[in-house]
Amino acid sequence: MYVKGVNLGNWLVLEKWMSPALFEGTTAEDEYYLPRQLSKEVYEARIKIHRAEYITERDFTRIKSMGMDAVRIPVPYFIFGDREPFIGCVEELDKAFCWAEKYGLQILIDLHTAPDSQNGFDNGGISGVCKWSQEPDEVGFELSVLERLAKRYGTRPGLWGIEILNEPILEDMWTTMDVANRYKPADPEKARGSRPNTMEFIRSFYLEAYDRIRKYMPDEKYVVIHDAFELKAWKEFMREDKYKNVVLDTHQYLMVAEALGCEQTVESYTAYIRGTLAKDIEEMQQYFPVICGEWCLFNSLACGCDTKGGQSVLNGVEGAPAEVVSPEEKKRIYSALAKEQLDAWKKGSGYFYWSYKLLVDTVNDAGWIGWDSWDFGRCTDFGWFPKEG
Repeated sequence: MYVKGVNLGNWLVLEKWMSPALFEGTTAEDEYYLPRQLSKEVYEARIKIHRAEYITERDFTRIKSMGMDAVRIPVPYFIFGDREPFIGCVEELDKAFCWAEKYGLQILIDLHTAPDSQNGFDNGGISGVCKWSQEPDEVGFELSVLERLAKRYGTRPGLWGIEILNEPILEDMWTTMDVANRYKPADPEKARGSRPNTMEFIRSFYLEAYDRIRKYMPDEKYVVIHDAFELKAWKEFMREDKYKNVVLDTHQYLMVAEALGCEQTVESYTAYIRGTLAKDIEEMQQYFPVICGEWCLFNSLACGCDTKGGQSVLNGVEGAPAEVVSPEEKKRIYSALAKEQLDAWKKGSGYFYWSYKLLVDTVNDAGWIGWDSWDFGRCTDFGWFPKEG
């Protein structure tokens, strides 16, 4: 098994930086507050238009033509439409399965958010809040969502697998990402008591979720567990015979390497990819098939300024005022890093690029120079990404 895919980020789970226009007229930084700041009619119209236009049948044909064989689709905990004021999106996922099966693509369903968040990131649904694992009723609700997803899609030919939970955070990454300061909560009272999850909790949640999912999903489909940003901590986990086709997902971004002190040069990035990422993946591949479920070419060097670990104008980091890196130099940087990272993922069982598309205007809106590398379509169009990933 070797999978080559791309994430359909910002389609069913919103991220403000990827589509700022959706948040116009509000101060909302995340999906939680958007419907609380717009009228019901305006919110519903915006969301329905966004979902109908952002990803269509044509995108599946393009993804296939780019040489990919799978898509990872982030979905929210309210996918079934049972958590007001949010609007469910199971009909969109139904359509995606029909498109995928028509054009020979596979789908990894990724449960991307949890009520009161599993990480405190904006992409966890509510910035600066991380309390889900402390709320037994919400933990139970999340398990019910996984069970319903498995029941609905478990035997679909287009299903590659189900990812139990995206990026649950533990203490080390909580500190590295400086969550409390980087993701300021809109309501400090709601954020009170936020803290990282424990490894003990995440492991027990994964075991329970596996049993719930497998009831409805045949053994040949994959159950995917995220490494909680601790890639090598899972060697003794799920060793029993009952656990079939469990895949370990690690997310590896160069901006995190920068946050950990990696110098912003091609040589340093390359040394980090070869010396840390490739070796760690090769080591863990002995225990699980390892995929890199999120990564991209983005780095501060090609932006022409220090992005402080991938922070943008939305975080108060200004970005480069003008292009300082020539198109030729950008292509050299990105092509070199694409090759190195793809070689690293080959030590494992595949990858999903983040993300398929981006709706930030990197030309007219100040501060976004270099951010087009998050857009897989542009990376292939500009020749930054090799044709046969």
